[in-house]
Amino acid sequence: MKNLLVTGGAGFIGSNYVRLVLDAHDDVSVVNLDALTYAGNLENLAGLEEHARYRFVRADIVDQAAMESALEGVDVDQIVHFAAESHVDRSIEDPTAFIRTNVIGTQHVIDFGRRRGIDRMVHVSTDEVYGQLGPDDPAFTEETPIQPNSPYSASKASSDLLVRAAFHTHGFPAVITRCSNNYGPYQFPEKLIPLMVTNAMEDQPLPVYGDGRNVRDWIWVGDHCRAVDAVRERGEPGRAYNIGGRSERTNLEVVKAILAALDKPESLITYVKDRPGHDLRYAIDDTVISSELDFTPSMQFEEGIERTVAWYRDHETWWRSVKSGGYLGYYERMYGDRLGQS
Repeated sequence: MKNLLVTGGAGFIGSNYVRLVLDAHDDVSVVNLDALTYAGNLENLAGLEEHARYRFVRADIVDQAAMESALEGVDVDQIVHFAAESHVDRSIEDPTAFIRTNVIGTQHVIDFGRRRGIDRMVHVSTDEVYGQLGPDDPAFTEETPIQPNSPYSASKASSDLLVRAAFHTHGFPAVITRCSNNYGPYQFPEKLIPLMVTNAMEDQPLPVYGDGRNVRDWIWVGDHCRAVDAVRERGEPGRAYNIGGRSERTNLEVVKAILAALDKPESLITYVKDRPGHDLRYAIDDTVISSELDFTPSMQFEEGIERTVAWYRDHETWWRSVKSGGYLGYYERMYGDRLGQS
């Protein structure tokens, strides 16, 4: 049995990954370590509380002693490191939490992995570390220089470099993934797609930055999780792998697709002042992961948006609880005194 530690497994991508691993691998047990900040939601993992190959442990990767204490006696063979502050707007308002979690926290995860002698760590990063592209520039490759433009992407770039240094200095068996924008079930509704979906369902204005022409590559969260798992199993330590969805769209195109799926009028779109330093375009060249690890995204954007809209329509209680903050009580209801214990 392989013992896998997933950090940030109560978040959007992390929870989808935990579910994928438990479904796809009978020989892998998962320990989910999460600090349960505002973006960590155990409702994302409802139904797994008594799963024989799953444990939840509450600890903050920034607090090294607490992390060690929470995982005392827990065997760990591999780590997939999702835990991060990830919302660009929040990083612009206050970068401090991003430096703590994304930089210091990542170093603590590396140190923990080295002490435990793990055989693989996957550090989940972002295409935003590469900076921005012009309209006609070629897509980011793994050789594109690191040129982050926001406090968030700067903190992730810093964590990438710490992982790289651990490999080259100590031979630490780490791999980096850099992914484009995710969407799908359980995404916290401060992000573009769930915010627009839930606002449209309530006939509320849909705030679009600037002229809405910023371009992103979009990937279905399930495809991203499959790619991360391929890297965990077959990726080469010391390497970085770009993961893309092959679905470049302007923000305005995304919003209009959501409105069409919900049969809502485009008059709900409201243009608001652009955020500072808003990168124009991201795009991923996924040649390496496609050719070396035989991964290609399976979800077409149009179908993915339809599925996402349907999921939020069918899970109104979930997103209303998140928007109201009511989901925070779920921890105590489901775990009570077991919070913070394995």
